[in-house]
Amino acid sequence: MALVVEESSSADRRELLRQDRRIVTWWGSWIECASAVNRLHREGGMDRAELSQSLELLQRLAATWLEVRPLERVRRRALRLLRVHPLRGADALQLAAALTAADEDPTSLDLVSSDARLSTAAQLEGFQVV
Repeated sequence: MALVVEESSSADRRELLRQDRRIVTWWGSWIECASAVNRLHREGGMDRAELSQSLELLQRLAATWLEVRPLERVRRRALRLLRVHPLRGADALQLAAALTAADEDPTSLDLVSSDARLSTAAQLEGFQVV
């Protein structure tokens, strides 16, 4: 979200992207981001022009990132993560996708997150959280 909507962490996220252009994310991330952007617009947090600009930027980012598809092993990992961490379903899928992308070696990838619960669970799973 911080790459498509101006937030306190946006400058840091843009710098991370400049340093490493590779984004690996869960298949549903585009939907989650579009949901958040549209909710901001509906609640008066952005006007129509800002909505269009954010959705266009999201589409450009999505065209470049690598997506972890909804595989059975991602679902199984997410279900395990829900048993051991206080995560929401979408966050469990994000973390399960990260474990899949890391080929079960969380030290091989950094995880970027602004969500406290997801960050804590990712650290407990062995990821370096940025």
